[in-house]
Amino acid sequence: MRTVVERELTMKMIMSTDRYAPVAARLRYATDDPFAVHVAFHSGTDRPVHWSFARDLLMEGRFRPCGQGDVRVWPGSGVEGGAPVVLLALSSPCGDALLEAPAGEVATWLAHTLRVVPRGREGELLDLDGPLAELLALE
Repeated sequence: MRTVVERELTMKMIMSTDRYAPVAARLRYATDDPFAVHVAFHSGTDRPVHWSFARDLLMEGRFRPCGQGDVRVWPGSGVEGGAPVVLLALSSPCGDALLEAPAGEVATWLAHTLRVVPRGREGELLDLDGPLAELLALE
């Protein structure tokens, strides 16, 4: 049975040390893709911008800097009031973005995903034997 855990929240896109813009985002975790988290950013365009990356990256990035390349995550203090946040640096050929998400909301959502699929049990949900048998049957 497929299970999906979603949460809508407002992140801040940081444009400079004193300029930022709110961005509506939807975090999504699904048991049919158990290693990944998916984020849809609704930035006022016709279609949301989608990013997918490892759930472990988001979990560990709450406590220490991690990631390299296209997605980096680290803990920090918010641009307003210094509340704990999770910072996400996203890079693509179309540009770069630095976003901050409320750490408490991210932690609560991650806790829900971990109740659905505990860390280390993700591989149990993947059916690798079926596709592998199909590939071997083609030979």
